[in-house]
Amino acid sequence: MHPDSTPAGAPGAPAKSSKNTLYLQVLVGIALGGVLGYVQPKWGIELKPLGDAFVSLVKMLIGPIIFSTVVVGLAGMGDLKKVGRVGAKALIYFEVVTTLALVIGLVVSNVFAPGDGFHANTAALDAKSVAKYASAAQNQSTVDFLLHIIPKTFVSAFAEGEILQVLLLAVLFGLALGQLGDHGRPILNLLNEVARVFFGIVGIVTKLAPLAAGGAMAYTIGQFGLGSLAKLGGLLLCVYLTCALFVFVVLGAIARGAGFSLWKILKYIREELLLVLGTSSSESALPALMDKMEKIGCARPVVGIVVPAGYSFNLDGTCIYLTMAALFLGQATDAHLTLWEQLGLLGVLLLTSKGAAGITGSGFITLAATLQTTGRKELVIAMALILGVDRFMSEARAITNFIGNTVATLVVAKWDNAFDETKAGEILAVKKTA
Repeated sequence: MHPDSTPAGAPGAPAKSSKNTLYLQVLVGIALGGVLGYVQPKWGIELKPLGDAFVSLVKMLIGPIIFSTVVVGLAGMGDLKKVGRVGAKALIYFEVVTTLALVIGLVVSNVFAPGDGFHANTAALDAKSVAKYASAAQNQSTVDFLLHIIPKTFVSAFAEGEILQVLLLAVLFGLALGQLGDHGRPILNLLNEVARVFFGIVGIVTKLAPLAAGGAMAYTIGQFGLGSLAKLGGLLLCVYLTCALFVFVVLGAIARGAGFSLWKILKYIREELLLVLGTSSSESALPALMDKMEKIGCARPVVGIVVPAGYSFNLDGTCIYLTMAALFLGQATDAHLTLWEQLGLLGVLLLTSKGAAGITGSGFITLAATLQTTGRKELVIAMALILGVDRFMSEARAITNFIGNTVATLVVAKWDNAFDETKAGEILAVKKTA
């Protein structure tokens, strides 16, 4: 399916006025949901299924969309070397940028020390509240993570909704299909139409976004309350400001260096950003992101590889959160981490941060896994301090992750000469190359 052939029902295809209407509807939904959650917390909590149902609907479509999109793109390219080149460039980019995010998080935490003066007593904290996260974290290891990329069966990857497993199958299937030549043309045409259908379904589901975002926000405010925000306001403020600093300074510089305007990128994906804000999950906007990146001029194989891989390997916001939360807990419990311990933490995070998926709550599990490597049990118990505001921080890291993957896709496409500047036009203010 050619990027321009997406049906009218697909994300990004409606007229400009329809786009603006959806944008405003989601914004109104978030605002009304927040007010309802604050005024009537019980009602807000009961609206949780609205957000959960929407995210489940989108996740249901992610596997087939990634598979059909990647297969069609790679079958047309049919060159394993090109696939490897795109993948290598993406991984290099991911590693450099996420390392920057980790370092920035450490620096800000040391400079502003949001946990100083908290003097929390871990003996008085509820260790059971974080027990499930610590238990889940014990099952994480680098080898297990790598082996988990290989699905048990072809169907299980789709049934379990594992993005990297689906991506692996799609790459293998697409390369094999491309080698069949004309014999594989019927299958290629079929998958082309299947992709059109699934993007059409996404267009239908997207209409529920305002209701879902409102329900999710009502639950967040109703369940955790604004009081918890005030109690840990220093940490929240530092996380949000650091994420904003990273987006506008680091990602802004990267985008500008590649010839893009970050502000125009954000304007182009504003509907998806609001959806991520409302649901606290970057996965809720993954299909729409893939569609928009193709429409703006990124080659389909690049989009198919970079976007899904980025949801596991390019989590800039999660990296910032992990370093800041870890140091905050040490400061709050008067168990400050030494410079060498912080450097060791950085080394561990270079690995554990790559296993955090783009769904709500995964960052907390990764934090538990990281803290356990320090050998300080009190830090794991101290996670109970931030459990109540983790949901609010998940919004900051989800938005940062989403913007990071958007910029990554554009940069890698430009880097690999797989970007059509004529399609972008003035939308992203692309500098014409010689």
